[in-house]
Order: sequence, then structure tokens, then C-alpha cells
Amino acid sequence: MVTMISSLNQAHSTFTSSELLPRRSSRSKTQFSPLPIIQNSHKGPSFNNPQKPLHISSAENFAFSTKPLQKTPTLACNAYEADRSRPLDINIELPDEQAAQRIKIGIYFATWWALNVVFNIYNKKVLNAFPYPWLTSTLSLACGSLMMLISWATRIADAPKTDFEFWKTLFPVAVAHTIGHVAATVSMSKVAVSFTHIIKSGEPAFSVLVSRFLLGETFPLPVYLSLLPIIGGCALSAVTELNFNMTGFMGAMISNLAFVFRNIFSKKGMKGNSVSGMNYYACLSLLSLLILTPFAIAVEGPQMWAAGWQNALAQIGPNFVWWVAAQSIFYHLYNQVSYMSLDQISPLTFSIGNTMKRISVIVSSIIIFHTPVQPINALGAAIAILGTFLYSQAKQ
Repeated sequence: MVTMISSLNQAHSTFTSSELLPRRSSRSKTQFSPLPIIQNSHKGPSFNNPQKPLHISSAENFAFSTKPLQKTPTLACNAYEADRSRPLDINIELPDEQAAQRIKIGIYFATWWALNVVFNIYNKKVLNAFPYPWLTSTLSLACGSLMMLISWATRIADAPKTDFEFWKTLFPVAVAHTIGHVAATVSMSKVAVSFTHIIKSGEPAFSVLVSRFLLGETFPLPVYLSLLPIIGGCALSAVTELNFNMTGFMGAMISNLAFVFRNIFSKKGMKGNSVSGMNYYACLSLLSLLILTPFAIAVEGPQMWAAGWQNALAQIGPNFVWWVAAQSIFYHLYNQVSYMSLDQISPLTFSIGNTMKRISVIVSSIIIFHTPVQPINALGAAIAILGTFLYSQAKQ
């Protein structure tokens, strides 16, 4: 111990702080350090605050010796102030944040399902009394567009910043959305709500076929195998449907195909886009309304609408007006929430949520409208929905 102390005393004469710290005029090459080194804004290091600890980042070949120091430095010393270290660029989601995200997604899903159930109930009531699906579809888009224009004008929601390129990309999405919306409404005007949604549960089969033969995508074998119960269940339900109607069946099938293209175009359009999910669907509604209106007038026309409206009011009374308003408002709201959900979750989770939504719609419509269901028809629906769930799991 005495020897070590004496050695340190001898080294004191040749090792000074001025030689340890780099001079302002020195431009020695910085050695590698695992810790980030942050230089001061002015030239050269400055350690004016004595209260801040200094950390030596490298001390290789450091030794105390009684020999005179050589002119060539044997020590490279770099230092930084401890409270000025740079934070690591790592996104760490805390448990509280994860729980809050799950609650948020759960609220989105519950709201989405509830709004969709209410829309389907009022939509079917309106179509039973007023069998004009083209006007009904147009009113749904018009109501949603008006709601969003008022929200933007009153600053309740921030208006999106769009350009010509945005609307150009949105146009094919709007065309597919318009076709799918009208086709689904035509289907529900001819058959039971439950039957329409059983057929629409076959949408994953259309998605795989379109992606495979038109886009050239390939899928693993479990995905293709999951299509068998989907197609088989839908076919079994269609064959055993008591109120089968070819127009209603084809409307649901066309809606499936159109919405597959809408989803494909939407993914491309929303990718790298700064427009939120809520505003994206609002713009989609506006463009779809412009596309649909002239076709609705050509197919049905104001004269048919006026006669049908008077007939519906005579049968239902003033409540019919509230039914039309409800189906239009809830159509926009449930679609808006679904696009907001798509902003927060993966497409796979969205697909599972969409499957569960169809179950809630089918069950609620059977209860409310007292739709007669044969056991084999219910079995076909269950097989189709199970296949849809297996499809979503196989795509993981």
C-alpha cells in the first residue's frame, strides 16, 4: 500500500490536468465510444459547470509511470456532460399506453357494430315501404356528405388539404364504393337482411381470387383451404333460403366484388396520405354522390320517387321520414367509424372485426324481422362465417 501511494506521488509531477484535457486549438481525432458525444455549439469542448460530472469514454493504455511523458500522447480522452446525453431513438410502448390502445380499439369495434346493426334495421324498413334502392343509396351518400360539409364549415372537424392527385387516386375507389353500395341496397330490397349478409360473408373468397388472377399475388395453402367452407356455406344457405331471389343474390355477389376492388384501391390511396380516415371517407362520399346521382335519376327518376314516397307516407305515416333520416345518418356514421378503425388497426384485425359484425347483423335482423330460418340454412351460415374466421387466421 505504501509503495502504491509513493508511486502516485511520483506520478503527480508528470501528470497534470492541463495535459489530460484537450486544448482549444487541438483537433485530435475522436476515438470510438459506445456513448453518444454531444459537442457544445461553440468550437472546442467547454466544461464551465463544475457541478456536472464528466464521463471518460475511452481510457486505453492509461498507466501511471515515473518515466517522463513522451511527446506522442498515449491517452485519448473524450468527455461529455452527463445531463446533456442524447436519448436513444427507440419507440417503447408502455403498458398503460397498450391498455389505452386496446380500449380505444374496443370502443371503435363496439360502435362500428352497433351503428351497422341500426343502419341495417332502418334500411330494411325503408326498403320494405319504399322499394327504390337507387334513391335510398343516393340519400345515404347525400346525408353523409352534408354532415361533413357542415362539420368543416363550423370547424367541428378540420377540413382535409387535398390536391388534384388526391382526387385522381380517389376516383376508382369512389366508383367501386358506389357500385358496391347500390348493389348491396338492391339485394336488401329483394331478400332478407340475414341472407344478404350471409352471401356477403363470402367476400374473402373474392378477395383471394381477384388478388391471385388480377394482381398476381400468391397465398399459402391454408388460405386457399379456408375458402372451401366459405363458398360451401354460402352455397348451402342460398340453396335452402326460403325467400330466394336471383336479383337479391346477384346484388350481394356484385357488392362483394366491388368492395374487394374498393379495399384494394383504398389501401393504395391511403398509403402515405396525410388525410385522416374520417376525412378520407367524407371525400369518398362526396365523390360517390356525384357519380351516383345521374344514374339514380336515369334508372328510377323523380316521377317514380314521388309516387313511391306518397304511398309510403300513406302506409307508415310521418315515421317513414324518420326512418329515411335514420338509415341515411347511421350509414354514414358506421362507415366513418370503420375507416377510423382502419387507421388504428391492421387489415387482419379489421377483417376479423368485419366477420364479427356480420354475425351481429344476421342475428339481430332474424330476431327483429322474425325471419324464418331452417336448421340447414343456419348451418350453412355458420359454416360460411367459420370459414371467414379461418381465412383471417390463415393470413396471419
